[in-house]
Amino acid sequence: MSKCFGCGGELNYEAGSTVQKCQYCGYEQQIPQSEDDIRELDFHAFVEENMGDVAEVSEVKTVDCEGCGAQVSLAENVTADECPYCGGTVLHQDVAHKQIKPKSLLPFAIDRDKAAVEFKEWVSSLWFAPNELKQKSQLVEKLNGVYIPFWTYDCHAITYYHGKRGDDYWETEHYTETVDGKSVSKTRQVKKTRWCSVSGTVFDCFDDVLVCASNSLPEDKVDKLEPWDLKNLEDFNPQYAAGFRMENYQVSLEDGFDKAKEVMKDEIEDTIRYHIGGDHQRITSMKTQHTDVTFKHIMLPIWISAYRYKDEVYRFLVNGRTGEVQGERPYSAVKIAALVAVIASIIGVIAFFATQA
Repeated sequence: MSKCFGCGGELNYEAGSTVQKCQYCGYEQQIPQSEDDIRELDFHAFVEENMGDVAEVSEVKTVDCEGCGAQVSLAENVTADECPYCGGTVLHQDVAHKQIKPKSLLPFAIDRDKAAVEFKEWVSSLWFAPNELKQKSQLVEKLNGVYIPFWTYDCHAITYYHGKRGDDYWETEHYTETVDGKSVSKTRQVKKTRWCSVSGTVFDCFDDVLVCASNSLPEDKVDKLEPWDLKNLEDFNPQYAAGFRMENYQVSLEDGFDKAKEVMKDEIEDTIRYHIGGDHQRITSMKTQHTDVTFKHIMLPIWISAYRYKDEVYRFLVNGRTGEVQGERPYSAVKIAALVAVIASIIGVIAFFATQA
């Protein structure tokens, strides 16, 4: 943790800048910028050599939240803290985990105030939300800036496939139709499809396939925070994390690549369909070989708040770069029931007057 040269206070990263700022006297310190390229690491080397190059691996002390299972790192002088994912209290545990070091990160571009504005607008737009949700100021007060772990994967994919190609054609069909009591012969054009078996090989190249390495957040909501401006990744510097929290990855490098392959599969299938051609395509089998696989461990910035409603925890996420808001939201049964009652009353009134008419 950096100390202020002016007053000795803590220096925290100032979102949207390249400086650390003292929260007490306002002193600013420039964060050194690296001109080095962000290096991709060899995937198979790490898997086959049990974490590969020791220079890329470190042991980090983490605390596990008993409520949601999140693994976060606490400051050395902190013995207890609130979990940013579920709001529960977690105690500092002296547990070391062997982890691949982050190679790069996207610094926070929007501060807490801007994130709070975006969040409030999103909450106010929710239909049938409980009144206490929209009135709960603590949701904004509990906005925590957290760097979330992600994997990115690059690779070449060679896919061998079998399938069927369908080509449409038209045939003239003869039929009879009764017109004015008489049977009349007519013709019409009918579209049909001619199918033939096909096989082949396609090649795809993937760059920065993104996989969230946290199990603490709803995956579908995290996906909707995209896009991320990965072209602006900075070489990892702990000074960007001052004043923010960091989560350690829970999805392993190998499991992350399995998820990445599922993402790649959709694009590979599109390539196959284009390669088959015709008007329709069916893929009956495909076998993909992934080569030249490299990866990065990166950290992406998310503002997080948690809300407990009827013993359920709902999490809200704000993209720390763009302000995009996603979240799990509760519904008010009272409001929904009231709407149903109003609709039933309107239908009853309409039915009454229709009967009278």
